[in-house]
Amino acid sequence: MTRYLLDKLRQRYVVEGRPLEVSLEKILRADTRAGARAILASVEKRRFENRSEGQRLRKILRFETLLWDQGLDAVAGVDEAGMSPLAGPVSAAAVILKPGTRIIGIDNSKKLDASSREALAIEIKEKAEAWSVAFVEVEEIDTLNIYWAGILAMRRAVEALGVTPQHLLIDAKCLKEVAIPQQAIIKGDAKSASIAAASILAKVSRDALMRTLESRHPGYGFAEHKGYPVRAHYDALFRLGACAAHRRSFGPVRESLGLPPSPPWPMPAERGGRTVRARGRTPAS
Repeated sequence: MTRYLLDKLRQRYVVEGRPLEVSLEKILRADTRAGARAILASVEKRRFENRSEGQRLRKILRFETLLWDQGLDAVAGVDEAGMSPLAGPVSAAAVILKPGTRIIGIDNSKKLDASSREALAIEIKEKAEAWSVAFVEVEEIDTLNIYWAGILAMRRAVEALGVTPQHLLIDAKCLKEVAIPQQAIIKGDAKSASIAAASILAKVSRDALMRTLESRHPGYGFAEHKGYPVRAHYDALFRLGACAAHRRSFGPVRESLGLPPSPPWPMPAERGGRTVRARGRTPAS
């Protein structure tokens, strides 16, 4: 086997990641050159990673698989994003994955970099039976408090689905006002594929909106920190003062405005809200 052929094999089976045929693998194993060994090592590494990812996916789909085996095909994962920022809305997403769906790399959005999240968001939307993203605006957050705003965002996301879920898997919360069987899973975005999918869509959608807010309210760095309470945001907040995108119920924002701390939040009598601003897809769209 010439050096030229080894280079072609490396391109095909290492760079492009194609499966290595058994007959060709035998030839490479008989070749003692370093180039052949390197190709085999890369192929073996990829196979190991694929096996590990397959095991991880089976584990992260165990909640869904149990429900699918019971005949519940419309299982929706629900999660929110943007609870702790000082600015911008809270977002939430709901995702119904088709039974047996496997999305390589799907995980808690916090574990993924921005490019991975955006690529996965595209694949999730393509493969999902239905998905939706909903927001609760800053004014609503300041009226309800951030906890109930997160609940409202998730409820809106569920209600915006074009398919009625038979069961909900929710990251650590219950939606008492939603009459659908549901399960709250602590750290669910790392344990359930559909919750992880929802966390990715909620995060990607909110990040895109915060980049838009950067153009409306320049100087705060919303495109970089997405409104989270980092040092650069604190510095801009106390240098420029709060803008319309800031949550006035949050302590640092109130401090920058010279306002006293917020009083304790009462339990809201009505946890309704504005008409949902949601985006999504159903099989018919």
